[in-house]
Amino acid sequence: MQGVMVDTSAWVAYFRGGKAAAPVADAVDYLLAGDEALLDEVVLTELVPFLRVRGETAAEEALSAVGNPPLQIDWPALRDLQERCIRAGINKVGVPDLVIAQHAMQLGVPLFSLDRHFALVAGISELKLWPKPAV
Repeated sequence: MQGVMVDTSAWVAYFRGGKAAAPVADAVDYLLAGDEALLDEVVLTELVPFLRVRGETAAEEALSAVGNPPLQIDWPALRDLQERCIRAGINKVGVPDLVIAQHAMQLGVPLFSLDRHFALVAGISELKLWPKPAV
């Protein structure tokens, strides 16, 4: 599969807008224009209730047009990833974020996120980040 999994944090910045979020908005717009943006049910579940409460139907409709490949959670692999995080001292990664990371790895696509803990997870797993971090 091709594309980039866009995490909740990037979508929040994208929809929030403003000067500080402009680089993120540009990146998401780039992915959307190339039909490369992906999300999953975890991201939708984190975003849609807030959009509905705020009456932001246009944002919800925009998200429904984004690629949403099926999510199949590999629970033993997820527990293994959680254990690797704990052993590496990465203690603040919740199960929803581990599921998002696992989904990106299963699809063989990078993840675009503003959450720094994903960079730590990438250091102990096969997770790739987008854009590629500067070395």
